[in-house]
Order: sequence, then C-alpha cells, then structure tokens
Amino acid sequence: MKHDRKIRLNRTLGFWSLLFCSIGAILGAGIYVLIGKAAGITGNSVWLSFGFSALLAVFTGLSYAELVSMFPKSSAEYGYTKKALGERIGFVTGMQIIIAGFASAATVAIGFAGYFSRLFDTSIVPVAVILIILLSMIMVYGIKESATMAIIFTLVEMVGLIIVIIVGIPHLGRVDYFSMPQGFSGIFAAAALIFFAYIGFEEITRLGEETKDPEKTIPKALLFSIAISTVFYILVAIAAVSVIDWNILGESKAPLAEVVATALGSKAFLLISLIALFATANTALFMMVANSRIIYGMAVEKILPSKLGYILESRKTPLYAILITMIVTILFAIVEKIETVASLTDFALFLVFFTINLVVIIMRYKQPETVRPFKMPLNFGKLPVIALFGMLASLVMAFHIDTVMIVYGTLILAGLFLAYEAMKRCTFQF
Repeated sequence: MKHDRKIRLNRTLGFWSLLFCSIGAILGAGIYVLIGKAAGITGNSVWLSFGFSALLAVFTGLSYAELVSMFPKSSAEYGYTKKALGERIGFVTGMQIIIAGFASAATVAIGFAGYFSRLFDTSIVPVAVILIILLSMIMVYGIKESATMAIIFTLVEMVGLIIVIIVGIPHLGRVDYFSMPQGFSGIFAAAALIFFAYIGFEEITRLGEETKDPEKTIPKALLFSIAISTVFYILVAIAAVSVIDWNILGESKAPLAEVVATALGSKAFLLISLIALFATANTALFMMVANSRIIYGMAVEKILPSKLGYILESRKTPLYAILITMIVTILFAIVEKIETVASLTDFALFLVFFTINLVVIIMRYKQPETVRPFKMPLNFGKLPVIALFGMLASLVMAFHIDTVMIVYGTLILAGLFLAYEAMKRCTFQF
C-alpha cells in the first residue's frame, strides 16, 4: 500500500492546543516519577539540578524554535540535520530521536504503572502495556481528539503540582536548600537524569503539518512551555524536600504522593496518586504522538519504508507509524528499570541536542538569506551565541550520564551508522 500525498494530516492545532500539549508532555514524567531518584542523588539541592537542566532546555529550545520556523515539517530533526550535514547524519539523528521516543514513552508508562500498582497492587509491566495500547487507539482516532485529551489531562496534573506547592508552604525553611551530599558532581549527575523531565519541549516541532501557522505558533508555544514548566519544577522540588527527608524521597516509588500524604494524611496519597496517573498517561500519549510523526515524516522523505507514511483516510492519522510506535514502545517497557531507560534516553538526546545546536550555526552560514520567522537573540555577527552554549551544555550533560549507559549509547550510535551504510548498499527499495 503506497502513501498517497493527496491525503494529508489534519491541520487543526493552534497556539493554546500546542502550549498545553507541550506543558503536559514536559511536566508528567520527571516531576511525578524521577524527582525521587534525583533527590536521592543530590539531596535538598535537587531544585538546582532542575535549574541547570532548564538552562539546557532553553538553549536548545531556542535552536529548535529557529529551525522549525524555517522548516515546519513532520520529519523535524531528520529534515534539519539533512539540510546542514547530509543524509547520513540526518538518518542517524532521526533514528536516535525515534529510539529515544520509544524509550521515553516506555519509561513514562512504567511510571504510570508504578503509581497504579501502589493503588491497586498490580504488576508493573502488564499495566504499562495496556496503557500503551489504549493510548495508541486514541492516536489512531485523531490528532484533534488526542490534543483535547492532552489538554484535559494537563490541567489535572497542574492542579496536582499546585497542591504539592501549597502543602509545602508551611514547611519552607526547615532544611538547607543548598546542602549537596555529593557536591556539584551530584548536582550535575542529578541534572543529567532530571533532563528527562524536560523531554517534550522539542516534540511539538514534529506537528508542523498539523498546526495552523506553524512558523510562528510552534516557536512561541515551545518557549512558553519550557518557562512555565521550569517554574513548576523548581517550586515543587523545594516543597518536596521541605516536607519529607530526601533519603525517604529517594526510595519512594510514588514520591509526590508520599509528600502530600506526609503533610495531609493517607487520604491525600490517593488523590495525588490518581492525579499522577493522569500526568504520566498524558506525557506518554504526547511522546507517542510525536514519535509517530517523525516516523511518518521520515517515511515521506523516503529514508524509512514508504508504508510508514500511509495515512488512514477516514481519520487523517499515520496508521502504520502509530502501530510501529506502539509495538516497539511495549518492547522497551518490558525492561521495566526506569533509571536505566531514562539515562540511555538522555544520552541519546544530549547527542541530538548537540547536533541541533550545531545545525543552527551551520545554517546561519550555509543559508543566511533563508527567511527565519523566529531568530534567536544574542548573535555575534552570524554566529548564534546561545546555540554555541547549547552545544557545550549538551556535551557536559552527556558526560555526567552513568559510564555504562554512555557505552551502550555509543554502541547504538555506531549501530545506526552501520545500518545506514547497509541500507544504502541494499538493492531493496523502500
């Protein structure tokens, strides 16, 4: 079945839809799931780790904003990198994003299952698998419906975080917020893990073909979502360590629920756990939507099998790209160990973000006359200084990932280069 370019994705998303989708994708996983693991590394100063991660998100977010304003296509990272560095690097970058997308969605699904298991005493993996299947069905039904669900879930998860902030207010000042059990190395190590919490800001760049006026709408929604999420993250992190000892927080499978239960009693644990289900389901949904779109975009660009570019005519959704996303995400979910999957994902994304910042610099010199509806500030001649900072920050964060994960990530990177070479030598036509 060949892809018919006359059938197009639905261009229905506006600024507010994108903003809430992006906020929802960012907020759910990290703050509801990984804050405990991060606090176990860096103690009461965990809020500083969120701050360092935010800087990288802002640097790279500005680079994404400039690129998507120039090239608002579903192929996103693949398309940007191909134009600047050629098809080989574009393929590797696009595939890193896809693999990271599978791992990210699986990690969040595991987080959902963790909260679910605390409430209903269930096994982790079966619940994660069922969630992935249900979200895939929503994705097939339509992008407008997926976005509407994401907006509702985002509002619910924001209420949950506001509750955590409020219960922390009476406890403010009880601990030293600059206490660093492992020093600055702990801050950076936790920031490298926490950066998973910011994954999502770049995902709306893959919805260019489903967004109204994407050249202006996507950059604005992207930057606002990072700013709003960062404020939430820092306030919640301060509230959490004020209420509960960071050692206990580090051991909890449902950290924010533990915080509220400590402050308000056991009944509050149920409330926050239920809200966390909405938050993690929301993040998983949008991660899977974004991943299916770059798979679709790369298929349309003929670098992946063309069948993956097939659009279900009745719903205007990329059916096979969604099915592949569902199947592989389920396989990643079986790994279950959330820190392992999150760290491997972060390493891949740090390399991608290094590349994206580099692409912005190259395109300033390679295509200086190309219209840029959004252009990042702080430029030295043609050189975008922020993109340069983004490259350096990405490298620093990458080398604070666990050494074993760096080795695994490097092997995956080498495997992608080999896969590209094998694909180009293969006589089989996609």
